[in-house]
Amino acid sequence: MATIRDVAKLAGVSVATVSRVLNQNGYVNEETEKRVRQAMKELNYKPSEVARALFKKTTKTIGLIVPDITNPFFPELVRAVEDVMNIYDYTVILCNSDEKTDKEKEYIEVLKQKYVDGIILTTNQLQLDEVSEWDIPVVVLDRPLSRSYPSVIADNYGGARLATKHLYDIGCRKIAHIQGPPHVVNAIERFRGYRDEMMERGLWDERLIISGNYQLKQAKEAVIEVLNKYDIDGIFAGNDAMAVGALKAVQQLGLRVPDDIAIIGYDGIPLTEMTTPELSTISQPIYEMGAIAARILIKKIEGKPLEKLHYVLPVELVVRQSTRRGE
Repeated sequence: MATIRDVAKLAGVSVATVSRVLNQNGYVNEETEKRVRQAMKELNYKPSEVARALFKKTTKTIGLIVPDITNPFFPELVRAVEDVMNIYDYTVILCNSDEKTDKEKEYIEVLKQKYVDGIILTTNQLQLDEVSEWDIPVVVLDRPLSRSYPSVIADNYGGARLATKHLYDIGCRKIAHIQGPPHVVNAIERFRGYRDEMMERGLWDERLIISGNYQLKQAKEAVIEVLNKYDIDGIFAGNDAMAVGALKAVQQLGLRVPDDIAIIGYDGIPLTEMTTPELSTISQPIYEMGAIAARILIKKIEGKPLEKLHYVLPVELVVRQSTRRGE
């Protein structure tokens, strides 16, 4: 394998001159550059990307940390980030943290060692002071960390109120909520939206809060347990995976959806159209969220001013069979 010294020798120049040609740094006259490039071609010389990264202090790579890649919400988010980054010739290193702080910290160390140019965080296991120590651009996606960092989220609070109101409008009065992880910001906001809507209508009952942790199986088991204790006629699940779990639970107990219990989820993933009955949901603009976050990170990396620091995107009520009563 040819080295930079072999190129310099064949072209009759110094190693420093070859380096200037490779990195487009400093003056090299046109004739000399032609000789260097011809020597590189003849020797089939491939410059070390690591060495160039160290010199330029850029690797054209970014890190993307997600909490659970098995959750159908995140692949679409990842695809959007990757699509935008590819336009700018950036490579995305995907890290799955499994909602574990230690694993997230390990990934951060690996990404720093690889000299990534920036990081998109879709988890919030880390403390603010830990993130503040990083000397690279950071954009927070889906789960806001601090007003200090650019963020892209959907209207979680408003969407939760919309879902709860929809169940009320179709006649539900004993509406349960399957809550996501209690430490996750968007799960907290969706719970707040549900709680406030129920309180405003005089229907609040804390016994109808079900812990689902954003997991299908856990939600199914928890719903079965609650349905054996209380009468419920509506369920608002904090994400679509838990809504599927709720649907399985209700059907396992021999109840009908939506006649006995109406169910609505949150996210708008394709899975909600594949169940029987199809699930109503609060649809987030998932792809748009990922694309905006990626564009913000590019601007941060390139030192360009941001038009806006925080984005809160609107959500949409999608009504399907699981909440259509009397049809």
